[in-house]
Amino acid sequence: MTTSTKLSKAGKKAVNWDEIRRRLESTRTLLEQDHSIAPHEARRILRERAHVLAREDEPAATKDGLEVLEFHLAHESYGIESAHVREVYPLKDYTSLPGTPPFVLGIINVRGRIVSVLDLKKFFDLPQKGITESNKVIILSNGAMEFGILADTVSGTLTVSPDGLQTTLPTLKGVRAEYLKGVTPERMVVLDGSRLLADPKLVIAGAADR
Repeated sequence: MTTSTKLSKAGKKAVNWDEIRRRLESTRTLLEQDHSIAPHEARRILRERAHVLAREDEPAATKDGLEVLEFHLAHESYGIESAHVREVYPLKDYTSLPGTPPFVLGIINVRGRIVSVLDLKKFFDLPQKGITESNKVIILSNGAMEFGILADTVSGTLTVSPDGLQTTLPTLKGVRAEYLKGVTPERMVVLDGSRLLADPKLVIAGAADR
């Protein structure tokens, strides 16, 4: 057992930095071979990749809490389980799709992958704020389905107690209540990522072929 994989004093598995460095070096080689990517963009991709790899090497949930990614929509705080988050990507530009529901913002190109992006503010009937430089796309995936959700801002990951989640709230009605996993004492609305990814209403047919 190497130093990077030994158990910590708390009994949790440490981050395997040797494996992360190996995978980052592989990513760096691929980026260097792609001359269409500017150096500053390559550095940004490597930083984000390092964050994702470190999170993948840690348990998303423990007996003491559930790891969620916190983000904001229309001045409200939301969260979604980190286990469903593939990556967070800046919204630089997107292509609208005619003939799609109003909550479909469009599609983006994520390093060669075409990903559809949903505007949850429109889907949940929340006040609109407009697109700014702060907007991020949270890409969700369960292996079979993948799409992005538009966030006004992303705060980062935190751990919440499953026992402290309130599963119903009078102010949360309609479509938001359908995807509710729970509400924290701080009034952060934790969405059910598995239910979002499994809902056929959110599947944008043909987006991946465009």
